[in-house]
Amino acid sequence: MRGSFSYRSALLILLLGVFTYLYGLDSRFAPKNGDEYPYMHIVRMTADVGHWLPLQSEMDGIKNTKPPLIFWQGIASTHWASQWSLAHLRWPSVLYTGLTAFFLFLAVRRFSGKTQTGLLAALVWLSFFATYRYGRPFLADPPEVFWISLPFLALLYWGRSAFESKLFFPLLAGICFGLALFAKSFAYIVPATFALGLYYWRWRQWSIPKTLIHDLYKIFIAGILALAVFALWFAFDPNPEAVWKEFVLGENAGKFTARNSNYLLDLIRGGDSIWLLLLTTLANAGLFFFVLISTLLQCWRERRFMDIEEVLLLLLIVAFLIVFSLPSQRSGRYLLPVMPAFAALIALHWERLPLWGFRAALFLQISVLALLLWLGTNLQFSGFMGEAGAWIYSYCHWLLMATALIIALIGLFQHTHAKTLALAGCFLSYCALTSSLAPLEGQLGRYSATTIAQLQGKDVWIPCDYRAKDEEYRLLLPGTKLHGYLAKNSADAHGLTSSYPVVAVHTPLGSAPILCDSCEVVGQRMEMKARHSNAEIIEMLQGQIGKHLFVNEYLVATPVAMPDLANIKDVCR
Repeated sequence: MRGSFSYRSALLILLLGVFTYLYGLDSRFAPKNGDEYPYMHIVRMTADVGHWLPLQSEMDGIKNTKPPLIFWQGIASTHWASQWSLAHLRWPSVLYTGLTAFFLFLAVRRFSGKTQTGLLAALVWLSFFATYRYGRPFLADPPEVFWISLPFLALLYWGRSAFESKLFFPLLAGICFGLALFAKSFAYIVPATFALGLYYWRWRQWSIPKTLIHDLYKIFIAGILALAVFALWFAFDPNPEAVWKEFVLGENAGKFTARNSNYLLDLIRGGDSIWLLLLTTLANAGLFFFVLISTLLQCWRERRFMDIEEVLLLLLIVAFLIVFSLPSQRSGRYLLPVMPAFAALIALHWERLPLWGFRAALFLQISVLALLLWLGTNLQFSGFMGEAGAWIYSYCHWLLMATALIIALIGLFQHTHAKTLALAGCFLSYCALTSSLAPLEGQLGRYSATTIAQLQGKDVWIPCDYRAKDEEYRLLLPGTKLHGYLAKNSADAHGLTSSYPVVAVHTPLGSAPILCDSCEVVGQRMEMKARHSNAEIIEMLQGQIGKHLFVNEYLVATPVAMPDLANIKDVCR
């Protein structure tokens, strides 16, 4: 019974968790997915038109990439793109994540009879790296996870009254599932209704005849109502044929096409195998990876003595695993809706879990913190910018790093507090990651107000290594007309300044670009490189961090005439 979780610990970690999810919410370097900038582009273009539908985009083949709920959310939170910032786009995602944690707390507290267990379930879910990565940025995952989880949490909370409900609960489930489909994809109706069927089957003591007689119609009500909510997209969109072609056939049906050799071989080997799906699903727990494994082993050992709620949580996980093993494109991200169930299982077994999983989590935290500390020390004290004090951390950063490292070390050697400190260490590690890149969020990584004012309304060419990269630059250079060129050419100062009137050029830190006599540097900042060669990675591991991890970005005005935009492909599109 080592590692009890007290109310005081719960309150302190809850405050730490809230701070973690709000700290650096508007950071360009927050852990996220590459979909965020294309989503931002669709929101901005749709808001500019002034109509909710149809969705607008300048990207080839990416317009109806997701149902409109996520884009309507962005339009509303930015007031029709008039308050354009990452913070305005992201705060609804944090709200959805917070609501999911709150209802998870209510459900687990209700059926376990312990407030600490409910709090623990919510905090464990928030401590998962996948929750932090996908639960804050402007993505479709937070609303999807909330609306899919809500009916299953309601069944756990209300118990018999929900299972025996003839109409109210099926209608509630249908509306919730429908909103999840309207945020992510109609495909989620399959695992959602399958899991609901398994819930009813277990409630009827594994009796198929009783389930068919008493509950089959409830599943049909929920499923049909959910699809009806999703079908509103086709009813309201002026161009439903495009929705069918781009979203239904392209975005969803295409995921059943063999990606490498053939469907069966892809199932058992390669990057889309079912084994990798299992691994990436467990990896969603992040630093609690081994804690989750120890919990599943504990569940197996105690399988004959499980409460019905534990069985229901496992059935939800199994249903999603089975369904999402069928498409040829398999990803642990598709199983984000079952991560609250994993967190609840960890909370329920918390007192009986062995310490090795938590020690592994603490060791991972120490490794991450040590790496960040080593990087931060090299960045601040190596003088890699060629001028003293270019990369400066505040005293609060060093205090945070020291506190996080000390807590993790205490947890590693103090058995009685290992579990609680491992949970707190997850949040501290995320804060340390955000704080380590804080200098780039200030003057060092942004253009001056003078540069922004000087380029208002002008055409500027910027490097693009993925679609809608210009949406990131739009945050750095508001009011400019941005165009993209291939990022691999960003160091070719002569070629770029010979082709574009105003262009962003990259150089290694400590060096300036060689420019023509009539060229003028109108702005400068530091940027972090996204991709590196093997040789560069080796040199960075040897301590040459600034040489390869960062570049100087110069905005150069040239005497080149404005090119014909009709004959130039925008790489960002």
